[in-house]
Amino acid sequence: MELSEIRTQIDAVDDQLLNLFLERMNLAEEVAASKNERHLPIENKTREREILARVTEASGERERYAYHLFSTLFQLARSRQAELIDLPTRVKAQVQASLDAGGAVFPQTGLVACQGVEGANSQAACDKLLPRGSIVYVKSFDAVFGAVESGLCKFGVLPIENSSNGSVRAVYDLLQRKQFSIVRSTRLCIRHELLALPGVKQEEITEIYSHEQAIGQCSKFLGALNGVRVIPCDNTAAAAKMVSDSGNQHAAAISSHVCAELYGLSTLRDDIQDSDNNYTRFICITKNPVIYAGASRISLIISCDNKPGALYDILSKLSALGINMSKLESCPVTGRNFEFIFFLELDASVQEPGVLPMLEELERTCAGFQFLGNYAEV
Repeated sequence: MELSEIRTQIDAVDDQLLNLFLERMNLAEEVAASKNERHLPIENKTREREILARVTEASGERERYAYHLFSTLFQLARSRQAELIDLPTRVKAQVQASLDAGGAVFPQTGLVACQGVEGANSQAACDKLLPRGSIVYVKSFDAVFGAVESGLCKFGVLPIENSSNGSVRAVYDLLQRKQFSIVRSTRLCIRHELLALPGVKQEEITEIYSHEQAIGQCSKFLGALNGVRVIPCDNTAAAAKMVSDSGNQHAAAISSHVCAELYGLSTLRDDIQDSDNNYTRFICITKNPVIYAGASRISLIISCDNKPGALYDILSKLSALGINMSKLESCPVTGRNFEFIFFLELDASVQEPGVLPMLEELERTCAGFQFLGNYAEV
C-alpha cells in the first residue's frame, strides 16, 4: 500500500476517533451532573483500574500504549468534570478574594520590609519592585514576615531562590507556616566581590564574612583559599558594613560593588561567583491575598500520599491543560521518614479557562495543598 493511501486511511480513523472522543466527553459531562447531584468525588480510582485492566488485556503487545491512551482520557475527563462540579473549595474562595482585592496596576509606593542594611541585594529588589516605596530594614527573614503581619509594612521582599545555589528553604518554610501571599517577583543578576579596608592585600586576609547563600555561590573561589576562615552572617551588605566598622586589616567581606562604594571598602577580587549566570529571584509578599492584573505565574506547596503514581497523578492534571511547570522541587517533611512536600511554580493565570478548576481538583485530591499566589514577574 502506498504511503498516501495509508495516510488517507489514518485520516478516516482520526475522524472516527474525534467523534468518539467528543461523545465520550459528553458522557463525562453527564457523569459530572450526576456526581453534582449526589455530592460524589470526581475521581473514581476503582472504576479507572477496572477499565485499564480490561483495555490492556485486550491490547496484546500494544498494552502499554493503550494504558497511556486511556490514562490520558481519564485525566481529560476529570479536568472537564472539575470545571462543572460545584463543590466549595478554599482555593476558589481565596482566588476570588484575591481578584476582588487586586487592581489594574501594581502599587509603586508603600512601606516595604527587607532583611539587611543599605546596599543589600534585597534593597535593590525593593527598588525594582516598588520604585517609590519606603524601605524598613529588619534583621531576619522571620522579621520581614513579622513586620508585614503586624501591619508595620504593607509589603515584604525576600530572596526565594538562586540559579547557582538553589532555593532559600528558610523562606519557603516561613511561607508554609505563615500563610502569606506572593504578589510579585523579580530577578537580579548578582555579582560578588571580595572587599576589604583600603590598602589591605588579599594575602593578609584570614577571615571572610558573608551570607550563607553568597558563600555557597562563591564556593570555588573560597575552596581555593588556604588558612582563611569563612564566617556566615546575616547579609552581604551587613558583612561589608561590619568589615568597614571593625577596622580589622585581616577581615574581608563577600558583597557587591555598591557596598564597596557605600562603606568605603576596596575590591580585592571581582566576579568571584561560581557562575556568570548568577541570578537571585526575589518575591514580594502581603498578609492578605491579592492578584493584580497581568498575573502569569502560580506558586503552590503540595504534598501527596507516599505511593506509586501519586506525583504522576498531580503532574498529569497540568499536562492535560497544557500548563508549563517552571519549578518542581521536593523537600523532606521534618520528623517523617521519606515523606516530602513539593514546591511548584506554573506559568498560568487563574483567569485562564480550566486553571481554577484544576487547582480545586488538586486541593481535593492532594494530602496537602497551599496556594501561595498568582502574580507577575518583572
